[in-house]
Amino acid sequence: MPFSHLPPLLTSTFSCLASWLHKRSALRLPQLLLGVLFATGRRTVTSWFRASGISDDFRPAYTTVCAVGREVPHMAISTFLAVKPLLSVPRLTVAIDDTPTPRYGPEVEGAGIHHNPSPGPAGEKYVYGHVWVTLAALAKHPDWGAIALPLQAQLYIRQKDLPKLPRERRRPFRTKLQMAAEQLHWLRPWVASHFEELWSVVDGAYAKRPFLRAANQENFIVVSRLRKDAALWSVPVPVPPEKRGRGRPPTYGKQRISLSKRAGQKRGWQQVECVQYNEKVVKTIKTFLATWRPAGGVIRVVLVLEEEDWLPYFSTNPAATVEEVLEGMADRGSEEQMFKDVKEVEGAGQQQVRNVYSNEGCFNMNLWMYSVVEAWAWHKQEEELVDRSASPWDSEPRRPSHQDKRKALQREVLQGEIQEALSGRCTFRDYLTSAAP
Repeated sequence: MPFSHLPPLLTSTFSCLASWLHKRSALRLPQLLLGVLFATGRRTVTSWFRASGISDDFRPAYTTVCAVGREVPHMAISTFLAVKPLLSVPRLTVAIDDTPTPRYGPEVEGAGIHHNPSPGPAGEKYVYGHVWVTLAALAKHPDWGAIALPLQAQLYIRQKDLPKLPRERRRPFRTKLQMAAEQLHWLRPWVASHFEELWSVVDGAYAKRPFLRAANQENFIVVSRLRKDAALWSVPVPVPPEKRGRGRPPTYGKQRISLSKRAGQKRGWQQVECVQYNEKVVKTIKTFLATWRPAGGVIRVVLVLEEEDWLPYFSTNPAATVEEVLEGMADRGSEEQMFKDVKEVEGAGQQQVRNVYSNEGCFNMNLWMYSVVEAWAWHKQEEELVDRSASPWDSEPRRPSHQDKRKALQREVLQGEIQEALSGRCTFRDYLTSAAP
């Protein structure tokens, strides 16, 4: 199905993404991305081909998908440039987390047995498939709250599964923490001159020394969950220069801090107001400074008293406020919502390809389409995105879902194509046909 009329955002983004590929593959990439947008049913790569009108030349299209997987770090730059106008200044906040996609069938490169973070009704502890370490920029919409805009994802392969890869596609083993650190290293040159502060909100599994030290080197402030048994120490008392002896001043204090004892004390609790999930809430908290060896120095600790339990959070910036820490951890939930929409709406993980680069290309193309759809719908009104003509009684105002935005973009693209066909003007394809000998 050929398309000759697209919204300006799609045209510019598709062109930028295609510019990183060879000319032969670059011509097919916009058509493939439109297939991602219009595919229905089970989202295999062949469903992309059917939706975009690829038939006889399907083999070169598979080659294009594989080429995308090889150029993910470069092509993700184009996605960042597309969503950059939506990011708030002067602070850039990014989220990093990993998510699994189940796979089936033999000889799927890079697949292995991983822990299942969301067991279903059957309580499956493990899942066979791929695990993706994903970097997303967090944007604050005035009406819809925080929205995660994914930039890129890297495939995590267990060390015992690496020898199963073909020799020409072998790669060194990297932990999830190393992958997350590499993503911050990739992002920093593109954002350092545009933002004054760089923040990274991550799950507690990433609050470990390899990632925290790497984030500090890249000038990223990390906000995350803290273990309740974390080995915290007091802040060392500054010593006057005239009384200081040889050597550098101490980095860590000598008194051990117990989070459970701090949370068990009834005194010291205070209430603060912050915005979480686009609503103002009042939280009961305790906050103090401590030193933590994995972070390499002083951190800001925030204890939050919930109805049934207490939760510890921290920031590697001691000057961070309680509101910033609480709001940052709440905004991290938008990445979890993004994972759900990418899998259920965009169909990530259903492409059924075996080559490791093809798998990486398919998953990232789903991520980029998600970001493009959200960026296109950013300035749209709810009436333009949500079609409730079939249920006029449903007038309750709510945040448009990603499915609503995707369908609205499909309608605009099809409307532009129909208007172009009815206008009677000569299209570029007609010009090529008439000019052929």
